[in-house]
Amino acid sequence: MKSPQFKTNLDYEKANLLMQPVYIRVVDNIRKQAEINNWDVTYKEINEPFPSHILTQKKRDIVKETNVWFICFQVCFKEFTTEKNEPVEIDSMLVNDSGELNWDEIEKKTQLIVSSFFSDN
Repeated sequence: MKSPQFKTNLDYEKANLLMQPVYIRVVDNIRKQAEINNWDVTYKEINEPFPSHILTQKKRDIVKETNVWFICFQVCFKEFTTEKNEPVEIDSMLVNDSGELNWDEIEKKTQLIVSSFFSDN
């Protein structure tokens, strides 16, 4: 997974404001979803291509691995996928141009995205 390229400088600045709070919300929601859906989760630290954590989820014969930053990027950016190599744009519902975070929208989007990783498929 590559580091995202930003569409504008403002998107980069907003990402700097959003990433830490989103990371915390993602990890907390992973914990909650794992408990609710009876998944075993572990994290493995990696340093390439940039420092991050790989989430491993296990349930019966299902094993999934996901980079936690990939989940964070899906929360922060509009229509983020690893397949597209296009500049990313911040989801304007999460932070305004003055740098104020919309905590309700951050939590709502985080819950939606994280829950999709805990389906049995």
